[in-house]
Amino acid sequence: LKDDTVVSTVMSNLGFYKALEKQGIKSIQTAVGDRYVVEAMKKDGYNVGGEQSGHLIFLDYNTTGDGMLSAIMLVNTLKATGKTLSELAAEMEKFPQLLVNVKVSDKYKVEENEKVKAVIQEVEKEMNGDGRILVRPSGTEPLVRVMAEAKTKELCN
Repeated sequence: LKDDTVVSTVMSNLGFYKALEKQGIKSIQTAVGDRYVVEAMKKDGYNVGGEQSGHLIFLDYNTTGDGMLSAIMLVNTLKATGKTLSELAAEMEKFPQLLVNVKVSDKYKVEENEKVKAVIQEVEKEMNGDGRILVRPSGTEPLVRVMAEAKTKELCN
């Protein structure tokens, strides 16, 4: 793992980032899309990255996600650590996420809206690092995607 750093998208689960932090692993966040992950990996020479969708990229071997390669890397990790898959999975607490798509006439205006930014900051401050709100324009549709993520499902709502 080059420079103890993993590259992932902003949609990756907060529990993932907390698990990395516990292991002393840094993370770089990119826009959503494999191409942005690979771009950041190439730019800074990192060799492991991926998306929440399950696309894992091992740049030492390939520039795209590869299910068989991911399976081989997982088996290697199981063997190297001596842990079971359940034990490895238990090291990450997956935070509940709620995703809402909102149709809008201009999906980019939300990024400049100061009221929206202020509300997001206020809510995230109340969550004290155990949740977040992500508002971003869809890359493919006239939508704004709003993702709430928190330690409990109730807090997401």
